[in-house]
Amino acid sequence: MKAFAKSALGIFVGMLIGTAFLLPFHLKLFARETTPGTSPAINVDNTPIVRDVKAGNSFAPVVKKAAPSVVNIYSTHIVRFRRNPMPFEDDPFFRQFFGAPDNRELTRKEQSLGSGVIVSADGYILTASHVVRDADEIKVALGANDDKKYDAKVVGTDPQTDVAVLKIQASGLPAVTLGNSEQLEVGDVVLAIGNPFGVGQTVTMGIISALGRHYKELGGYQNFIQTDAAINPGNSGGALIDTQGRLIGINTWIASSSGGSEGVGFAVPVNMARHVMENLIAGGKVSRGYLGIYPQDITPRLAKAFSLGNGGGVLIGDVFPGTPADKAGIKRGDIVTEFNGKSIPDAHTLTLMISDCAPGTDANLKVVRDGVSKTFSIKLGEHPGSLARNGNGPSPASSDTDALDGVIVRDLDDRARGQLEVPINVKGALVVDVQDDSNAADAGLHKGDIIIEINHQPVANADEAVKLCNQAKGDQLLLAIWRREGDFAMTAYLTVDNAKRDKK
Repeated sequence: MKAFAKSALGIFVGMLIGTAFLLPFHLKLFARETTPGTSPAINVDNTPIVRDVKAGNSFAPVVKKAAPSVVNIYSTHIVRFRRNPMPFEDDPFFRQFFGAPDNRELTRKEQSLGSGVIVSADGYILTASHVVRDADEIKVALGANDDKKYDAKVVGTDPQTDVAVLKIQASGLPAVTLGNSEQLEVGDVVLAIGNPFGVGQTVTMGIISALGRHYKELGGYQNFIQTDAAINPGNSGGALIDTQGRLIGINTWIASSSGGSEGVGFAVPVNMARHVMENLIAGGKVSRGYLGIYPQDITPRLAKAFSLGNGGGVLIGDVFPGTPADKAGIKRGDIVTEFNGKSIPDAHTLTLMISDCAPGTDANLKVVRDGVSKTFSIKLGEHPGSLARNGNGPSPASSDTDALDGVIVRDLDDRARGQLEVPINVKGALVVDVQDDSNAADAGLHKGDIIIEINHQPVANADEAVKLCNQAKGDQLLLAIWRREGDFAMTAYLTVDNAKRDKK
């Protein structure tokens, strides 16, 4: 049989992720500490920034305006443990000399430092969720010299965006003005304010290097602002402001090979942080819209396989049973071109658009099916879990090596179904081996995958898979595969080179 090949799904970013993190992401959702339905009074300024290029001598007025709103956050986590027994400590002979072993529970304190931003005069503070993860005690210090400290309670955390909301009992606080991150442009000057390495409040300057950054290795919902303003450990949760002193982002992580700032820092856009904050204050959790699809970016190879030409959109690799998409009639293989009247450039954008909608929202989805444009009206559901996929499927890679040689398949019997937890409605050929040096490996086919279609033709068993592979024409094959990743099952499309090369 022709071949597919085994390759890692993850793509190593080539950078040290999270060196700005004092604590890693965590899936714990803290209990709500405020009255449901209450909303803080926040200052918002949606006026676009003036972009006249003028040489400035100082940003001191801007810093004086925003810096009082940036606080230091000190979190303490109590670690409980028992002392490891010494050799022979439980031996009765040694006990007569040294006594019974000490099995008391011991504790130690782990302390970490981060930053936060006051967003309301009555004490609501935005920060990064990893700054307060598992904290048993949180202190918030106001002023550049920690002039006054308050006990803080966690209103809620959203690890999927790395945003958390704290509350301190105070009034008349210097609340920051929130800007509009939708109006940002690459090249805008920005300032980062925080407490790096605990040296004290520090201001650094840079520009917006990029917008809409996301890395699927991080998971969650990402739409990062990238900046070259220096961000270091301790800056996490601090403010990224524009030249009018308005909050435009919450600093969250850096990419670094040294552990320090190398000019590649990232911040959560303030619009996203504000949306999360309002949800956490209102109900203690973030409710996100849910469609029930597995979207994939359309690569040039997939576009060719689906005869899409240069048209954009997102390929639906799977539609989950019983979901809003399934009930509305969306099918695997549909191409999503618009969501609520807005064009869709990639899977990540579609995922964010859906998640930004409240459950129960009526959404219009425009798709192309078999060359015909269709519009579906769908009432979004609520995302069923805290772990949300980022919308990017396996990344097919180009190769000049063999076509599909090197793949071994067999029939999907009852035993395999039970081991892989394959639903009865899934039919196909089970991949039992993939050679590492084959095109299929480069395309992302794995041992344990189930080939359910080849070039849009359904596969019922192993013999049929072999037959369709041998009949395949053209320079690539389009595969639809069913795959289980932990507790999550999906279907996805892969394209595999079908070009031969001379063996050496």
